[in-house]
Amino acid sequence: MTTELIAHMIAKRKGKQMKAAYSRAVLSSKLLKERLNLLGKIGCAVCLLGSTVIVIHSPKEEEVASMADLALKMRDAVFILYVIGVIVVSLFLIVFVAPRYGRSNILVYIAICSVIGSLSVLSVKGLGLAIKESIGGKQQFTNALTWFWLAAVIACVSVQLVYLNKSLDQYNTSMVTPIYYVFFTSFVILASSILYKEWSCLGASDVLGNVIGFLITIIGIFQMQLFRDVNISLRQLRVLLHKPSSNINQFEIMNSATSLVEDAPRRSSQTVYT
Repeated sequence: MTTELIAHMIAKRKGKQMKAAYSRAVLSSKLLKERLNLLGKIGCAVCLLGSTVIVIHSPKEEEVASMADLALKMRDAVFILYVIGVIVVSLFLIVFVAPRYGRSNILVYIAICSVIGSLSVLSVKGLGLAIKESIGGKQQFTNALTWFWLAAVIACVSVQLVYLNKSLDQYNTSMVTPIYYVFFTSFVILASSILYKEWSCLGASDVLGNVIGFLITIIGIFQMQLFRDVNISLRQLRVLLHKPSSNINQFEIMNSATSLVEDAPRRSSQTVYT
């Protein structure tokens, strides 16, 4: 679990994050013997496509030259409101929502990890900048902001690990990985854009691309959640498509639909779903 979180935080390009997320979703099916039905796999691919569109049209990250510049950007009122909002929302989810709905809704634990993860990424960037300047001869370990970033990294990563492990213990890894990637990437882009004011440089086409990518992602998540207990495979779909239409009557269609519904509870008991 630690390697998954660190891989997200230290990846220099979001394309590497997408490949890592897709690889974990595939390997979990092969190595952990976790099964994802055909519609779930399609939903996973749709989520990754939507997030890819967002990454392509998202603003380019601005490089901060010094800790003084970063401290100046942190004083922005919008960024302060975002940090306060993240803390309030996270506490509300942890105290009130997670104990009641965490075991029945996959989005609860993932939302906590993703919202706090946006701050952990910014904290890692700030700490990395402090270390970089210290190596270059400008001592930053006497700067209070460096220790603030270090404390923020420890706190955020600790909370992320706790709730990410809860999510993976409760739900199928093949579902958690793409959804977590989508939410995590979206909130990181949002936090970075607020801190570095990157959205002011976007054109109308990029804004439209981000909206479309977000809608595609929502469709993928909705599909994974809605059809997660439907027992359908590629083999069953091929049989249905190649079967002559004259042999398909209303009685067979009703029997097929009934078998899918009846197999759902049996299938869910064999997986990590709740």
